[in-house]
Amino acid sequence: HFAVSQDGYVLGYVITKASIHDAKEVEELILSTRPEGHFILGDEGYIGKLLHDALKIDGYILWTPYRKNMKGAKQHNKRELMAIRRTIESVFSVLKYYGIENILARSIDGFQQTVEIIVLTYNISYILERYGFSFFK
Repeated sequence: HFAVSQDGYVLGYVITKASIHDAKEVEELILSTRPEGHFILGDEGYIGKLLHDALKIDGYILWTPYRKNMKGAKQHNKRELMAIRRTIESVFSVLKYYGIENILARSIDGFQQTVEIIVLTYNISYILERYGFSFFK
């Protein structure tokens, strides 16, 4: 689970077993990263009234796109919000390129270090690209 800023910077993450439901860890992630603003965009894995209510108590409004077969999906899934979601999804594409899905480690510490290196590499490249710095100018 990753917390990503609206413009694409990785703020934080939580690694869980695949058997843990998405909504169980997201509240802890949000509270630990304290993202700017009060609006949070999530994917379909975060649909659920309990999570929405819990985050509302903490001062956040969680927006998740509706699945296409859900009632009111066309009205709810606004183009502007979906465009921001695409920006966030592109972060995941770059993290996949860096190997975040195929980490081979012999220990939990090795796994953690590799995740940290990938996130750090992504964030440094993000900052360099955003501010127009290039080694090849």
